[in-house]
Amino acid sequence: MANLTLVYGLRLLPSDEVAEVGEATIKLKNGREARVAMHILEGGKDEIEKQLKTSLAAFFDIYPEI
Repeated sequence: MANLTLVYGLRLLPSDEVAEVGEATIKLKNGREARVAMHILEGGKDEIEKQLKTSLAAFFDIYPEI
């Protein structure tokens, strides 16, 4: 299995203050760029935690080879 890097970021903001979310850009050592889709989870603490755990599990289901 290859050594992997998981890139992620988290930030809590008041939901009524978020106007737009864009992609994050990652610079690779070979000079190219990769993009990371950003996701929004809304609700209370328990709801956000549940959604985040479900989302993370689904992400790894996409890559069963790892």
